[in-house]
Parts: sequence; structure tokens; C-alpha cells
Amino acid sequence: MPVVQPLAIALLIIANLAGSIGAQDVEKLVNRERIEARIMQLAEFGKNPQGGVSRVAFSEADIAGRAYLADLMREAQLEVSTDAAGNIIGRREGSDPSLAPIMFGSHADSVPEGGNYDGPVGVIAAIECAQVLVEQEVQTRHPLEVIIFSDEEGGLVGSRALIGHLSPGALKENSHSGLAIGEGIKAIGGDLDGLDQVVRKQGALTAFLELHIEQGAVLEETGVDIGVVEGIVGIKWWDLRITGKPNHAGTTPMDRRQNALLAAARYVLAVDQIIRSEPGTQVGTVGKISAEPGAHNVIPGVVMTSLEIRDLSAEKIDRLFTRIQQAVKDIAAETGTTFHFDLLDVTAVPAMMNDRIRSHILAAADTLGLSTKSMPSGAGHDAQDLARIAPTGMIFVPSRGGISHSPDEFTSAEDMANGAAVLLQALLNIDRDANGPGK
Repeated sequence: MPVVQPLAIALLIIANLAGSIGAQDVEKLVNRERIEARIMQLAEFGKNPQGGVSRVAFSEADIAGRAYLADLMREAQLEVSTDAAGNIIGRREGSDPSLAPIMFGSHADSVPEGGNYDGPVGVIAAIECAQVLVEQEVQTRHPLEVIIFSDEEGGLVGSRALIGHLSPGALKENSHSGLAIGEGIKAIGGDLDGLDQVVRKQGALTAFLELHIEQGAVLEETGVDIGVVEGIVGIKWWDLRITGKPNHAGTTPMDRRQNALLAAARYVLAVDQIIRSEPGTQVGTVGKISAEPGAHNVIPGVVMTSLEIRDLSAEKIDRLFTRIQQAVKDIAAETGTTFHFDLLDVTAVPAMMNDRIRSHILAAADTLGLSTKSMPSGAGHDAQDLARIAPTGMIFVPSRGGISHSPDEFTSAEDMANGAAVLLQALLNIDRDANGPGK
């Protein structure tokens, strides 16, 4: 894959701004060694023996990593603050105070036993863009806001707060750290009484951009440098309780059992069959299961399990769930059990990216001589929340082997630098767009 060489020329062409960017070597602009070094330094916070990180939101490792990133923001001469939802925001004023800011960034928290690139690539690249502008003494027309969202992995908490969709019920949900989300927000410097002040209304942002690793293998397998996201899937989660009747495993005949675990096994198979039965890119997952009382010689009386469905169409998600509910009725009748679904307050709606923002990203990659592929995102991201209030675009860079949420997650320094260069060029394109990104 090419390393970005035309960046200095591209920025010269695009930057008719308060300052000017000279024809210095590209490494003095987007600096891939600096990006990689900062990724590796951030990986020290929550580092685990497997080579990845367990920097779950609201943990001590998360708090320490956030402090490190806030220092990098200040080094890039950003005015740094933490909002009431725990989002870290670094602001740089533009030359025209009448213009709404361009926001860009990602998240720094990880899943338990996760990798070093999911989220941090977008954060470090955003800070890099801000630092390049400072180093080259370039002032944009629009104010710029670099954001590090709080608790993305626990349900897009920071971005939901930003659009006014963080409910009181969500604050009571437990996070990976063991703290309730509301307690966690306070632990990282947030203020539950001030959540209303966090909300950005429609029109409050000129645009939002997020750079992220693909978390799939499409870009690597096709040899493409940059993914330009078309849309982000919607996600719904349910917890499920299956109730049967515990009884003696030795004295209860097979035809007189109300085995909750047998019903659960049939449920798992039914989910897989129903999700596969329709054409499209939808996916469904049963990701956890536990049986009670959990003894060799007792028929399971209760099973706690789950359901997740993802697709670009909210209507399809609901239709597939209805079919699963119907299948469950049959399983319940045949096994003498009952099923109860509980929809969790972590729902993410499908979000299509803004066409004009996508055109700016495509133009940026083309200017830099990088190949592109339009593609959906099968993973949820903060960008899908921001798309509800602002023109939004998302940039993908390759993930080796398509591996993510794992210590084996990896994106090369070259690919990270390419992504940062496209991010910088795209935000300058947006800044120069006299017509605005549109809706």
C-alpha cells in the first residue's frame, strides 16, 4: 500500500487559510512515527500479558489513559475540557466565529482483553491533525473540536449524551468496570446534574468525522487503502430468561422434563436459521448463556441468555425479531418452558453517512493517491449517533486479518498515517466548502 507522498502538495492546494503550509517533507506534516509511538504509549495503560489492553471505561487504566491523551491535546495547543458526560473535548478557534465547529475524533476505552487500535487510531490521528495545523501555523475558518468519547464500548455512552439520548435507565446499567454507568461518568470527571448542557442540537456542528480501523478483512483482502463508510448498522440487544423446572436428573423421565437448557439450545439454533434465511448483510448473535442451578445431577430450571441483531435497516431488525419470537413460542410449547425477552437500553439506530461528506473523503483520498472502497460498517460507532444531528462521515483503514476486539488486532503505521492524512485533507475540504456539507 502506498505511503502518502503527495500530502504537502495537496495541503498547499487546499489551504488558502490564515496561515500557509510550505513544501516541507511529508514526515513533518502527518508523522507516522509519532502516530505509532503514541499508539504504543497509550497501550501501556491497561496493558495485559496477551499483548493487548483491558482499558475498560471508567477503570483506573482508562482514567490514566485519558490523562495522557489530554496532555497530548494540550501539546497540540487545544483548549481541553471534560463535559458532563465525561467526553474530553479539545477546541481550537477558527477565523470566522459565526461558523459552527467541525468535530472529529473517536474513543479510547477498550473491551476486556481487547487490542491496541480499536478507537485509539481515530483519537491519535485526530490529535495529529490538530498538531500539524499548529506546526504549520494554519488557521481554519471553522472552529475545530477534537473529541474523545466516553465509554463507547459499553453502549456509545458519550455520543448518546451528546445527542440527548442517554436515558436515566442507561445510567443504572453496569459497565465493564463494575461501576454503574452513572457512577463511572462521575469517576472520570463528569457531572450527572449537567447532562442537559452536553446536548448538541441539529445545526450545532458543521460536520463530524471519525477515523477507525475497519475491524474486518475487506480492505486488506482487496488491497484497498481507505474505506469510505456508506452507513453504520443499527443494533438491538435483548437479555432473555428461559424458565423451566429444576428436577432430579436421575429420577425424571426424559418425556416429563421441563429442561430450560434444552429450550435454550433450540433457541440458539432457531436464531441462526432465521438470520440466515433472508438475503442481505444482517447478523444475529447469541453471545452469552448460563444455566441454573448448574449441577451435574439437576435438570436446569433457568437459563439466562441473550440476543443481538444488526442491520442497516431498522425494519429488518424488527421483522427478524418478530420471527424469532414466533419460533420461541413453538419451542416453549414443546418443552414446557417460558421465554421472557428484555430489550436493553443500548439500542443504536442505523445511520447513513452524509453524501457530501463522503464526497469530501473520496476527494481527499484521490488527491493523496490512495485507493478507496465504499462499504458498510458492521460494527457500531459513535458516528452513528452524531449522524442524527450533523452531516457525518467515517473513514476506515485496514485491519490485519480482519481481527478486532483481540490482542492480535493490528494496523500498520503506514495505514494509520494514510488514514490521518485523509482525515486532515477531508476536514480542510469541508472547511473550504462554501456551500456547507448539507444534510
